[in-house]
Amino acid sequence: MTDKNIQLLNTKKGIEALLRQKQFNISKTLNTIKYEKRLEKLQEEMLILQQWVAKNNKKVIILFEGRDAAGKGGAIRRVIQHLPPRAIRVVALPKPNETEMGQWYFQRYIKRLPNEGEIVFFDRSWYNRAVVEPVNGFCTPAEYETFMNQVNDFEKMIQDSGIYLLKLYFSITKSEQERRFKDIVSTPTKKWKYSDVDRRAISLWDEYTKYKEVMFEKTQVAAPWKIIKANRKTNARINAFEYILKSIPYETKNVKNIKHQTIKKILKD
Repeated sequence: MTDKNIQLLNTKKGIEALLRQKQFNISKTLNTIKYEKRLEKLQEEMLILQQWVAKNNKKVIILFEGRDAAGKGGAIRRVIQHLPPRAIRVVALPKPNETEMGQWYFQRYIKRLPNEGEIVFFDRSWYNRAVVEPVNGFCTPAEYETFMNQVNDFEKMIQDSGIYLLKLYFSITKSEQERRFKDIVSTPTKKWKYSDVDRRAISLWDEYTKYKEVMFEKTQVAAPWKIIKANRKTNARINAFEYILKSIPYETKNVKNIKHQTIKKILKD
């Protein structure tokens, strides 16, 4: 226990973190405080980025992809927590309806692209057709091939129109996915998240891996993928934040604030 750590525990955040724990654990409490302080700095920087987007009529798309229970939704919530609601949108589309089934696959996504001065976050995106749909039999092999042949051109057109496009993939291990599913099923307020697709995810793990690897190989042309190791949600959120802030060339960027730091590294400082 250093003097600095004692001072941290003796703050409002420190006391709140201690009280939230079921079992008294100083090390875990310090981790929580450091994570929350780091998150605050990045959220402040995200607000600066958003103001730049609004002021300069920029358009930004950020895709959050990954296996079921990888933490995509939780990461998005932290990123947008302090952003003006009218300046951003979160798109999490349900399965297509009968009309959408007869449309060009990308059509319903085009309707959700950002207007000037807006950031759009996709909680899953058109990449459903690259992995989830073929694995679960929701599209035909021909539809899958058509998508894979068109997606790079589609993304190039998006970028050529002046839209910044970032693609994040949250990666977890099979054992971690299974652990999170068990937690979801046993938690009354989370049960609604557990779908039929989730029920099949563990048994189809290798199929998901096969299609995921093809996706990474074939769809790096217009916009590269950033793979976020997500077994630890706190580190995943920090890494996602840092990547977004580093990738968009907004003015008055605070390089010191967005320099990479893990929670473990912060604790040593």
